[in-house]
Amino acid sequence: MFRSFANINYRIWFAGALVSNIGGWMQATAQDWVVLTELTNNDAAAMGATMALQFGPPLVLVSLTGWAADRFDRRRILLTTQSLLLLLAIAVGALLLTDVMTLPMMLCFAAAFGVVNAFDAPARQAFVSDMVSTGDTSNAVALNSASFNMARMIGPAVGGLLIVAVGSGWVFIINAATFLAMLVALLMIRRSQLAPRMKNRSRGGLAAGFRYVWGRSDLRVVFVTVFLLGAFGMNFPIFASTMALAFGAGADGYGILSSVLAIGSLTGALLAARRDRARVRVVILAAGGFGVVAFVSASMPTYIAYAVTLVFTGFAIVTLLTTANGYVQTTTDPSLRGRVLALYMAVIMGATPIGAPIAGWVADQFGPRVAIMLGGTAGLVACAIGVTWVLVSGRLRRDESRRFAVTLDETRPIDVIDEVDASEFSDEAAATTPIRTTRRD
Repeated sequence: MFRSFANINYRIWFAGALVSNIGGWMQATAQDWVVLTELTNNDAAAMGATMALQFGPPLVLVSLTGWAADRFDRRRILLTTQSLLLLLAIAVGALLLTDVMTLPMMLCFAAAFGVVNAFDAPARQAFVSDMVSTGDTSNAVALNSASFNMARMIGPAVGGLLIVAVGSGWVFIINAATFLAMLVALLMIRRSQLAPRMKNRSRGGLAAGFRYVWGRSDLRVVFVTVFLLGAFGMNFPIFASTMALAFGAGADGYGILSSVLAIGSLTGALLAARRDRARVRVVILAAGGFGVVAFVSASMPTYIAYAVTLVFTGFAIVTLLTTANGYVQTTTDPSLRGRVLALYMAVIMGATPIGAPIAGWVADQFGPRVAIMLGGTAGLVACAIGVTWVLVSGRLRRDESRRFAVTLDETRPIDVIDEVDASEFSDEAAATTPIRTTRRD
């Protein structure tokens, strides 16, 4: 489960990311609560607009962000983006502490955070694979998700308590300080041990990445699934905050709901780290599981009962996202990885500007329970699309595509060479490059 920790660069990265992610979740909780209760009168639509501006830039700027992640030193990109995010957090905190902040100003800052994160996200995702071997990439991605969700367990609850204790402005200032952990980690990383960069990494621009994804039906299914869940199912700030208000809870109650969600998320990430490789069928099943749990969650009559269902919601969504991310990274041509990951992040984050305003409007007009059921419907639709693809593509006939080669020698133990199931990869790659792992029985 923790094999990537054998790499010193990954250990340094993991520690810095954990501290920074805790601060990030504290800030996210404060931002949502400020928009919902301090700058508006419980206006979920305004919260949806804020999310749309913050998550829209990855979609708009995808042609630049993916190219930059493949063309330039990813470590330098991250040093720049993390520094800019630190400065933005200080600015928002200062404006809140001086009672100058307004909703239009917060919307502008949300857009600024979105632009910086648009460059940060694909570089950060691709940088994980630069630190570890190809065989450990899926494990490193899953542990990265575990770090993110460990922070999600701590950050929102601490953020909610700090909002009550010292005010939302100080939460932004504290988050700014946590960025220093990531900056120090990036400076400590041993560059000589990073994976060498491909010389042809900048050829073809974003179009090459798009053609690559479009030419593989497995990646198309993954991207469609992630888009549907990103647009309609992952609007947790809207769902949890409006449900907290419906149950009569305050900022601390909202923060606790976010932390409870992270309990299931962390479990899903750790179980993903145990798997030897990421599989499309896990993504499909997780989408269906999310859909079912969302409908159950929407029907819960009390705050405690709703909180319990969030454990299963977090487990399903993080299993889906971690597996999808690992699959994309481990099966993509390294020279195109930055661009493909930029497209992947654009699909996840860019789907929010489409779904968040709709979810916010639905929550305002029909109540948060209907908004949650809309997300559940998206999960069931994504699962149906995936199952249809499995049936049409013949992926159920796994046994026919799996072959074993056994070599016997009286003086040596038996070596069994398993050819990895070719159906997990594109038809072109499977036909030309068998990928093998060896186990000794």
